[in-house]
Amino acid sequence: MLQARPTSLIGHAGRWYFPIAFIARLPFAMVVVGVLTLVVAARDSVALGGINSASVGIGSAVFGPMVGATADRFGQRRVLVPVGIVNGVLLGALPFVVSSAAPDLAVLAMSFLIGASAPQVAPMSRTRLVAIIRQRMAADRHEKVLSGTMAYESAADETVFIIGPFLVGVLASAIAPWVAVAGASVLTFVFVTAFALHPTGKLAVAASGPVAQAPARELLRPRLVVVVLGILGIGLFFGATLTSLTAFMESHGGASRAGLLYGVMGIGSAGLALGSAAFPRRFGLGWRWLVFGAVLLAGAVAFSQADSVAAVAIVLGVMGIGIGPTLVTQYSLGSDRSPVGRSATTMTILGSAVIVGQSLASAVTGEVAERSGAAGAMVLPAVAAAVVVVAAVANLVLSRARRPA
Repeated sequence: MLQARPTSLIGHAGRWYFPIAFIARLPFAMVVVGVLTLVVAARDSVALGGINSASVGIGSAVFGPMVGATADRFGQRRVLVPVGIVNGVLLGALPFVVSSAAPDLAVLAMSFLIGASAPQVAPMSRTRLVAIIRQRMAADRHEKVLSGTMAYESAADETVFIIGPFLVGVLASAIAPWVAVAGASVLTFVFVTAFALHPTGKLAVAASGPVAQAPARELLRPRLVVVVLGILGIGLFFGATLTSLTAFMESHGGASRAGLLYGVMGIGSAGLALGSAAFPRRFGLGWRWLVFGAVLLAGAVAFSQADSVAAVAIVLGVMGIGIGPTLVTQYSLGSDRSPVGRSATTMTILGSAVIVGQSLASAVTGEVAERSGAAGAMVLPAVAAAVVVVAAVANLVLSRARRPA
């Protein structure tokens, strides 16, 4: 008997694809906060911890796009397997280096290499799913399925960026700070390898092989650069919010509960991200970015003025409403504007921008919190949200200028 051809994205990708891809991106979300927590606990220096956290982001920013470009050229399997192994080894070795008599410079080098070897699962996943949609599904379904897929992927990213810091906090407080980094190492070895060897990895190779790549300078087109700037603002917002929230909760006698409170933002964020696929076509991507970016900015301004735990919880829920659809929109625009043959590169650049923003904002916000207290630190999420809104306005201007008269 002939087997019916799959009609859904899950049918084409396989039912185990989404759980594997979700867990495989979790170590990346744990690393920034995990390194910060480990270094602060072992070396008793918040400043050194912040610098190491930023080093992870810098390493990802420098080498992440190279990992994506290499995958575009040689296929994801050939890149992800060795990169995942190297990253897992470095994560496993970091607790020993930090707790040893090694100089601070050696710890910084390790943090940089961990960021440089980050497997970039999230952008690779988007690239695979876009290839499946465009090659194996009916053309009249492309737009709807692609919108839903970007919504899911953005919700998955937000969820792991909520769960990651939460897990680090739980493991560090319940057992020891090194356990979170060691756990990220184990997850990398098991699930990144499983993701790399999944059958969809072959599809990505076959999809990218015969297609000529656009010149690398196409990645610098203003309409794509403005999306990178906007998603960098989201990363800055993540880092500034989590760090300032930790400082706020510390001043209210419950720093360990910061991760739980941070999860309030993730509830509305993930829900609205998934629901954004139902927005009408007339509500264009550019206007979605601006409208929900403005909601994010309004919530961030209110966050800077909140003076009680209850008020902070309410404001975090409002900010979650703004952040989910904004991320979906940015990734959708990035997919649409990706140069030919450079989808993985584009998605990796966007993913790296998030982690870079989170890392830099965590370091800067931590320093501000030490110098000016929680009140000063709680202003910085509004600055990050303003970056998102300014980029949204620039995107609309560029889009209008590109339309034919």
